[in-house]
Amino acid sequence: MKQLALNWRIVLVRPRNPLNIGAAARAMANFGFRDLMVVAPHDPVWQETRSAVGAENIIKSAQAVDNLLDAIGDATIVIGTTSGSRRTLDRELMPLQELPAWLAARTSRRARAALLFGSEKTGLSNDHLSYCHALVRIPTVADCSSMNLGQAVAVCCYELARARAVAARPPASHVFLSDRADLHSLEHVFERAVHILDAVGYLKPKSRAATLVKLRRVLLDLGLTNNDARILGGVLAQIEWKLRVQESEARSQKSE
Repeated sequence: MKQLALNWRIVLVRPRNPLNIGAAARAMANFGFRDLMVVAPHDPVWQETRSAVGAENIIKSAQAVDNLLDAIGDATIVIGTTSGSRRTLDRELMPLQELPAWLAARTSRRARAALLFGSEKTGLSNDHLSYCHALVRIPTVADCSSMNLGQAVAVCCYELARARAVAARPPASHVFLSDRADLHSLEHVFERAVHILDAVGYLKPKSRAATLVKLRRVLLDLGLTNNDARILGGVLAQIEWKLRVQESEARSQKSE
């Protein structure tokens, strides 16, 4: 199996306990992870997270952001973690030990990757999961499937470190057209597509949210490169322009 040393970001979504943030940072330090982001932490959780023994630099450089896209926008691969026990998923859950092989088959050494962990109370929502290229589960026993947040981060970091899937250096800033498009680029394409689908009446009020989740997933599954995203974005921009012209002409005809 081809080995990849990827640049990982650990993302904690709406954590509720400052001790869990500290434990996650300590686990990251144990296994060579450096980049931590926290999405919409419950107050005053973030302010109370002062330190983590052995991981002071990780806590000091960690960022708190308001929404998920701010945390994963520059990532080209996003992996979500879930036990799958409290929701109905229409996607296959990958056992954690299979993740390194999955990554090796689909990514390059230049990839920026994000690993998402949900709130201690609710986990990741379906909307959060729609941003993920794959979902993984830690193979726990059925009658106790969920894990403490800090422990879950430790297990995942260990498994990736054991597979030598963690880069020792920060990511390069170069952007190559042949690389996978990051989430910011894909979301730009997605928003253009949604605008067009709204304009032509494809999206229905009752099913709109579920349809958008599926549409985003389809877009991720395409594995678009930076060049692909530019081309598709240009095509959709042209369609948007044409729809605006037609709408303007229709209004002019009505006013005559």
